[in-house]
Amino acid sequence: MRLVFAGTPAVALPALDAIAASRHELVAVVTRPDAPAGRGRRLVRSPAAAWADERGIEVLTPQRPREPDFLDRLRELAPDCVPVVAYGALVPPVALEIPTHGWVNLHFSLLPAWRGAAPVQHAVLHGDAVTGASVFQLEAGLDTGPVFGALTDEIRPTDTSGDLLERLAVSGAQLLVAVLDAIEAGRVRAEPQPADGVSLAPKLTVEDAQIRWAEPAFAVDRRIRACTPAPGAWTTFRDERVKLGPVLPAADGPDLKPGELLVGRGHVLVGTATTPVTLGEVRAAGKKAMPAPDWARGVRVQTGERFA
Repeated sequence: MRLVFAGTPAVALPALDAIAASRHELVAVVTRPDAPAGRGRRLVRSPAAAWADERGIEVLTPQRPREPDFLDRLRELAPDCVPVVAYGALVPPVALEIPTHGWVNLHFSLLPAWRGAAPVQHAVLHGDAVTGASVFQLEAGLDTGPVFGALTDEIRPTDTSGDLLERLAVSGAQLLVAVLDAIEAGRVRAEPQPADGVSLAPKLTVEDAQIRWAEPAFAVDRRIRACTPAPGAWTTFRDERVKLGPVLPAADGPDLKPGELLVGRGHVLVGTATTPVTLGEVRAAGKKAMPAPDWARGVRVQTGERFA
């Protein structure tokens, strides 16, 4: 089939690699426009655009996919299907109708669970034991279209959202190509999503990433892993914000108040509503991440000091 791919961040690259290695013809990539990044705030190409540039593939960067020029070019390209991975913009019905087989989206959850922008983060945050990826027919609703196929993946006790998304991006890419093959062969039919089990996964904000030390240790652990690497879990120490990497719940530890710090030999404990957790990495504002014991020595944590 003739394909136009729609995607933006690095998580879309395994799917692009898989499509490029398939029998299908990739004629263009649709992605979000160049965006300012870094301290200089200079415009930077999206990972998907950079991938296409390296291979001489046409890149389309509409501000909105309802723009007449974009729609005209999509019609000229005459794709049989538009596979989608994390494109990052709502696609209007007029664009959905152009490809013969519509737009087919790879979403990183077992739909109808965790519809929205941050399905992996919410699966980790809420302590799901299993998640997965689904390929479905894109329609006007938020991740509501019928599903062609899905795969499952167990969430490991130490998985961050970054770890899990990396795995799902690779396995999901193979699922996406398998669905495209089946669509071309006419041997797959999308099935409506169940009415039960719907949950929403909005993007996690900086406020969501603030650690609540008054929560149980398991909830503190999940929040930090869910917000790693983005938006980055944080707390405050001496009225300054610090970011924290994943922690390890301590099965047996001293009785500490929520947020209270205890520096031991080679480790730093923090109190929660239940048992303490052992800090991993700490990154103070404007500094590089460092092991918690090194950070504690540098700031000279005093007995009884607490994270806010």
